[in-house]
Amino acid sequence: MFDGPEPIYIQIADQIRAQILSGDLPEEAQVMSTTQYATTFRINPATAAKAFGILVDEGLIEKRRGLGMFVARGAHERLVHEHRAAYLDRVFRPAVEQADLLGIPREQLAAYLAEHPHAATSPTPTASPTPVAEGETR
Repeated sequence: MFDGPEPIYIQIADQIRAQILSGDLPEEAQVMSTTQYATTFRINPATAAKAFGILVDEGLIEKRRGLGMFVARGAHERLVHEHRAAYLDRVFRPAVEQADLLGIPREQLAAYLAEHPHAATSPTPTASPTPVAEGETR
């Protein structure tokens, strides 16, 4: 389950963020306890507690004394806002910069977006935006 290069507590925090963002963990829902995490995933309870501490500090989950951990109100909206900003910086800005280099007017980009509102779900494969270097695989 936790086989990425990041520390396990980071992977747990990322997993819970993803569950909140997707709606699998709605606001006010109870989050699995650190003991449950430790038992289910065979990890040290302190590792799960460290992940939960990060999420509490971020205001995404809250501890309710005697009840456990719960998704905080506004957590989903906060994550959507953060992910939208990151998407624009990481994905959309470089795409617009590439379009500028290719001489594609912004009006054409806007028209394309308006004409293809579901391009990401289109069954037609699209060309890779950046060439693959020799010997590189994707």
